[in-house]
Amino acid sequence: MPKPRTPLTPERIVLAAVEVADRSGLPAVSMRNVGKALGVEAMSLYHHVAGKEALLDALVDWIFAGIDLPEPDEPWRQAMRRRAASARDRLAAHPWAVGLIESRRTPLPALLRHHDAVLGSLRGGGFSVADAAHAFSVIDAYVYGFVVTEVNLPFDSEAEVEDVTAGLMADMAEGAYPHLTELVVEHALQPGYDYAEEFGFGLDLVLDGLARLVER
Repeated sequence: MPKPRTPLTPERIVLAAVEVADRSGLPAVSMRNVGKALGVEAMSLYHHVAGKEALLDALVDWIFAGIDLPEPDEPWRQAMRRRAASARDRLAAHPWAVGLIESRRTPLPALLRHHDAVLGSLRGGGFSVADAAHAFSVIDAYVYGFVVTEVNLPFDSEAEVEDVTAGLMADMAEGAYPHLTELVVEHALQPGYDYAEEFGFGLDLVLDGLARLVER
């Protein structure tokens, strides 16, 4: 007797689309490929998702649903730091997400809830409406930009850093780039170097600036 097939749901379809995007990139996300991943014909998906565009919107909402939100009465700076770290982890785990987020025009509930909570935290921390918008924008610009850089770096470990920098140094004429050489030798090649640690340093600079803004 054949094993009963697990019923399709919008949630299962979105998770299958995430798997397709993670494995093969966002261009591979199609109703046909997602249906194949679920072991069904593409037409079966249309009973639960209106089409590819609706599926892409749902992918964005899935990303935002996994990002930590500010807690009620949580100090704004603590909330923004925690939320930014969570967003960075979520986006870095799914490198296709940044470009997709910026391209969609139809926000769904998780995205709207996320944005409202962030703005509410900033407003509760003393930011004006305009300054809350500025703060939200600059924090996300930093997080998104860092993720794009991080996921495209040509190294993941100390050994790979050494390989990349060795090639760089070999291609540079001796004495031609003294400051770059200094950075490589005295920073990047030091034991324990990890580019990921730059995230917290840069985020604190952003939050320091925003703190001065709201205190003013």
